[in-house]
Amino acid sequence: MSDEIRRAVGVLAPGGVVEVRALADGATHSGYFDDHEALARAVEALDADPAVAGIYVTLNTVNPSLLARRANRIKMRLSRKDATTADADILGRRWLPVDIDPVRPSGVSSTDAEHAAALDAAGRIAAYLTEQGFPEPLRADSGNGAHLLYRIDLANDEAATEVVKGVLATLDALFSNDTITVDTANYNAARIWKLYGTMSRKGDSTPERPHRRAKVLSVPPEMEIVPLERLRHLAELLPKDEPPKKSSGIDLARWLAEHGLAVRSTRPWQGGTLYVLDECPFSGAHKDGAFAIQFANGAIFAGCHHQSCGGGAQRWPELRAMYEPKPTRKQEETPTPPPDEYHDRALAILQHGDPLAFLLDTFNKTHVGDRTVAESLAMSIASQSVENTNGLHVAISGNSGKGKTHACTTMQNLIPEAYRLKGTVSDKALYYDDDLQAGTVLLFDDVALSDDLQEVLKSATTNFREPIEHRTLTTERKLRVCTIPARCVWWLAKVEDMGDDQVMNRMLTVWIDDSVEQDKRVLAHMKEREAAGRDPADDDILVARAIWEAVKEETLPVWIPFARRIEFSTTQNRRNPGMLFDLIKCHARLFYLQRDRDEDGAVVAREEDFWAAAKLYSALSGAAGGQETKLTKNEAAALATVARMGVEVFTVRGLQSALGLSYQKTRRILQGYVSRGTTYSGLLEKCPAISLYDASVTEDGGAGITVRRREQFFTFDNEVYRAWSGGTFVWLDDDPDVDSNDSRFQQSDSSCCQRENARKGDHSKDAPQHEDIHPYDHTHVQQNEGTESTHEATRSDDGGARVSDVAVTQHENVPDHEQNRETSQVLRPLIDSTCCQRAETCCHSPPPVNPRDSIALPVAKDEPCHVCGRRPTSSVKRGGGGEYLCYDCLTKAKRPAKVQPLPGVLDHRTFERVKTELGRCDVCGAKKAIYRSREVQTNICDQCYARLVREWNRGEGVR
Repeated sequence: MSDEIRRAVGVLAPGGVVEVRALADGATHSGYFDDHEALARAVEALDADPAVAGIYVTLNTVNPSLLARRANRIKMRLSRKDATTADADILGRRWLPVDIDPVRPSGVSSTDAEHAAALDAAGRIAAYLTEQGFPEPLRADSGNGAHLLYRIDLANDEAATEVVKGVLATLDALFSNDTITVDTANYNAARIWKLYGTMSRKGDSTPERPHRRAKVLSVPPEMEIVPLERLRHLAELLPKDEPPKKSSGIDLARWLAEHGLAVRSTRPWQGGTLYVLDECPFSGAHKDGAFAIQFANGAIFAGCHHQSCGGGAQRWPELRAMYEPKPTRKQEETPTPPPDEYHDRALAILQHGDPLAFLLDTFNKTHVGDRTVAESLAMSIASQSVENTNGLHVAISGNSGKGKTHACTTMQNLIPEAYRLKGTVSDKALYYDDDLQAGTVLLFDDVALSDDLQEVLKSATTNFREPIEHRTLTTERKLRVCTIPARCVWWLAKVEDMGDDQVMNRMLTVWIDDSVEQDKRVLAHMKEREAAGRDPADDDILVARAIWEAVKEETLPVWIPFARRIEFSTTQNRRNPGMLFDLIKCHARLFYLQRDRDEDGAVVAREEDFWAAAKLYSALSGAAGGQETKLTKNEAAALATVARMGVEVFTVRGLQSALGLSYQKTRRILQGYVSRGTTYSGLLEKCPAISLYDASVTEDGGAGITVRRREQFFTFDNEVYRAWSGGTFVWLDDDPDVDSNDSRFQQSDSSCCQRENARKGDHSKDAPQHEDIHPYDHTHVQQNEGTESTHEATRSDDGGARVSDVAVTQHENVPDHEQNRETSQVLRPLIDSTCCQRAETCCHSPPPVNPRDSIALPVAKDEPCHVCGRRPTSSVKRGGGGEYLCYDCLTKAKRPAKVQPLPGVLDHRTFERVKTELGRCDVCGAKKAIYRSREVQTNICDQCYARLVREWNRGEGVR
């Protein structure tokens, strides 16, 4: 044995220092040697220890200074502070190591058949490398597999590492199969190698899987050095970059099967799939060597690694021509559409049309209705191409069989195939799917999200712009870093809750339309399709895919220059404003060819992007989704049913009867449930209007027997529910950069009649003037039958007129809280100043404006504002009627005025102290509001609240 060891060391490390490293059960032994005799004696002693699994040496030239670590001796059981040879300790590369291992379970020795398969594969690889211009290698038996060692002379630098890494990757791609593998991990400079002449002990030695001694099989008379150009040629043999995609639309796996080309093995390659063919179709002189690759973009590369077959050159056109029949004369005469037809149509739509409307219309050719669902999914796809976003992910809820899955798959069909993941997938499979690429749409259809999958989703949404890495050990105890690519969006479709609150807060929450009217529309669509006998034409679908291909070509930042002007009616959920900003960016990104760019190349969003995003955001917070409340469709329907019932107390059975659902399902909606260790919240946790209490119920059991039982009762506060579920709306405030003296925002304070004339557009000199009426230092009380109205006029800071008013209207048979609610409707700015009775003949108060009654126009309209008469206008009243509003009047209507309430108007008992941010006091406008009344929708500060209490104590607050 000593002779075999000396021979091996003399070949592997003919001069200089070499490290010996032995791996035992839970321990590492190591020493440095420049004395081969001492090395042989030390190794013999180690090899006699049955606990030592293998003995290894460094292959490449080691820094001689390392001898001082453990000079010509072995230190047993190294501690953590005992260093071994690192890559930086290697002075130069001397060997190219090729390790061929048989495929077998980890931790065991190979069988004789597996061992022989590895030696046979080594012969094939050596023959191929000889054909590539490589000299004869050192051939060896590792004990379980086979070794090939080629002499090289390279520096220890990054370029040399990439060359060695590329060579091993090429050999792995061409020769690894389900029987043997070429180890690609042997590219680092400090790699240790089996010392021939020693025993390989993997697991226990059995007759079927015995321990074997590693040995040198053959050494050439002269070890020639492999030329660097041969190494580079082999490392670059297979294409690393995707070729330009052709318009063939071929599925390579199906094409090979249809034409009888057997595939020996498949493996991921550069985002695509590499197929190693069983026989070479290009030559009869050899069988092995042929391969074909389909890249992620659909492009195909085919060739053979033998020099006689092109040495890896592209031969796919030739291969296709060999197996596909030539077109007939009729086929040749039939004109085919140019390959760029769909791209040209898509480009025209992106440049001059409405790409979003086209995508939604194409969606509705297959899936009827659910326009809000489709727009949410489209914005989610667009978010993948916005640089400065955390992505938009969609959660769709609705009853079973109402079209959630169909809506998602229909929208998926509009994007290129490479960007959609088909079928279900587990959390671990996501990491191990090598075909998954950046910008993929992941659909989870009625899948209960495990805790691990929820954590993956949270990580994917938080680190949207970066891949998610997962480090694990393979069966061979080698480190593997698995990743989920960046910019993947998640679509969740489920009847009930998707997951915990942290998951739902990251999603656009939208409901499928499961109404009776939608059922009728779907049925009519199905009848039409069956009567036509065919599906809708694919032309628009291909154009839609071309639109997404164009959008996905680059990731662009989007700038919202008017972001400071965006106002929200509520900001309790801090993630929702970010989602609105992302919706604006995504809409602008989809219209990027119709938007300006700044000096850094960012797409500049317009106000029309805001209005489009605001419309979708409002729909998601209203009738089409639970963005603010995070309710599913069934939960929202349950709350609406209770509100319509008009009850303050109900039971599960009572609600079950009204909903028509099972008792168990109704109970789960109210109280939530636990499934597979995951807790799903119910309405008790989500909605503050519902509470629960237990009570004892006494019933007559008959025959004079009284039965007592426990019953759960739910209370429902309709006022709290209306305030909580009132939805949210957003608007654009006045531009803060505009000077307050700008004529667009300043009203004349000469007289109320002048303002009214300006509103009507009458600028004649004959218009009546009332110079004797001062615009801001008088108060008048108007008495009407059954109505008392008080107006207080105060001077504003800028000298203009500002009205601070509360109108108190008393009606017979109207409860106090209803009067308070009416009071809340007038806590809004009155346009212009009050008018005295003397001027009533020529000056009328502008009509009241409710912002919720107005719909934003996509573009400004040249119509007069029905309040001030100015043009153009930006919104119109719902339901028609031709009442248009300009931007200024709509903005003023959205701002509550500062009011001084009259005694009896506000009841301190309806206010409660809250911890949420309420803004400034609605009464004084000076201090921070900390009390809120849901009944009159008013927020006040502590001083105003104290005044209400004092007035009540004095008896002034009692009617």
